[in-house]
Amino acid sequence: MNRKKIVVIEDEPDIVEIVSYNLKREGYKVSSVARGDEGLNLIRNQSPNLVILDLMLPGIDGLSLCQQIKSDPLVDETPIIIISAKGEESDVVIGLELGADDYLTKPFSPRELVARVKAVLRRRPTLEDPEKQRIFIQGLSIDVARYEVLVLDVPIKMTATEFKILYQLASRPGRAFTREQLLNRVVRAGAEVVDRNIDVHIRSVRKKLGACSHLIQTIRGVGYRLVDG
Repeated sequence: MNRKKIVVIEDEPDIVEIVSYNLKREGYKVSSVARGDEGLNLIRNQSPNLVILDLMLPGIDGLSLCQQIKSDPLVDETPIIIISAKGEESDVVIGLELGADDYLTKPFSPRELVARVKAVLRRRPTLEDPEKQRIFIQGLSIDVARYEVLVLDVPIKMTATEFKILYQLASRPGRAFTREQLLNRVVRAGAEVVDRNIDVHIRSVRKKLGACSHLIQTIRGVGYRLVDG
């Protein structure tokens, strides 16, 4: 049985019921939320294989949420299918330019939706790779799906901003990031940055990493990097 996870963000209960029923019948695990401003947290918590996203939502609209998803390093590779009553070519183009993988105009048949879901998931096999969800470097373990950091198997508490900075560095070990690149990425990902000085956050991350603090290196005149292996 297929156990891929799908998140549906839609505020019309009838559509949620139809979509959920037909996807569950195909073996998918389905979670849903009716507000755009609750969607990103659900996606972070669920780490779904795919998101079905309406455009007209309370809280924040679907296009803004699509932009947030594609700017969040924790979930930015999650495929998105937009479903909307807006069927003009310009609306479709905007949705696809923001990173959506497909665009389905309401009303649609359940069979077509299921076919589109299967097609998108076939095109994105890399999301099945467990390496994308867990990072291990010299005693440091980062579990993206669980929002968890371990140092020598001991859990470390981090703020959302600290986690995103550490994940950004660890997801590309050996690559140097400027302070501006790190700051822009965590701000776009929705983390609350109280102090815009990235050095303050780096110092806090290093302190919490303890025995693994040496993994974060300062590149003079550039920024920071995490050691490669």
